[in-house]
Amino acid sequence: MNNPWVLDNWHLMMRLLLSVLLGGVIGFERERKNHAAGLRTHTLVSLGSCLIMILSIYGFSEFVGQPGVQRDPARLAAQAITGIGFLGAGTILFTGKAITGLTTAASLWVVMAIGLAVGAGFYVPAAATSLLTLFVLWGLNILEKRYVNNLKEHLFTVTLDGNMPVTERIEELLRQKEAKLLKIRLDELERDGDGAARIRLLMNVRLSREEQLLSVAEQIRKLEGVRSVAVE
Repeated sequence: MNNPWVLDNWHLMMRLLLSVLLGGVIGFERERKNHAAGLRTHTLVSLGSCLIMILSIYGFSEFVGQPGVQRDPARLAAQAITGIGFLGAGTILFTGKAITGLTTAASLWVVMAIGLAVGAGFYVPAAATSLLTLFVLWGLNILEKRYVNNLKEHLFTVTLDGNMPVTERIEELLRQKEAKLLKIRLDELERDGDGAARIRLLMNVRLSREEQLLSVAEQIRKLEGVRSVAVE
């Protein structure tokens, strides 16, 4: 590779294959956890970014030295950085009070950067970034669950007397227990034989301490107007 603007076929294939390998490793981690963007998505993002970088640097070598021609190898790469935002936004979901997919969107952005780095020939930084990304996605996830937010989401199904205003008292009870109400839904059930209205309340709740589960369920059951409580 005496000419810095020319890439032979061997190095071209090596860079493309390396981008597939590094992107696929991160995608495999996302696939194992059943995220929207998994193995194939991350691999394709890395591969495509690598090809864009190669094209940006070496694809227009015949124009080097021509009058009035100015080379900017980073131009196509800059457009890739902007374009990945649309794909990342597609993995972010807003459901009720919960937002999911931010980590997967960030991993797609990092994989894009890894592909660009491989395409530019920065093999060591690309490989190091892949290892660090795996550490963040896998290692820090374990630390988060164990020490930071040892929280588990539970589904509370509460049957209420339709004539009793109970929901505000349930919300106040959850606040006292430092529980986070993620999602709530109210369904009107068929009336009983006595004609009394019944309402089913579905709540996705995240507790600050797992041992509070039975205590919270019992206290909700004791509220006036609550017919039954079920927890999953």
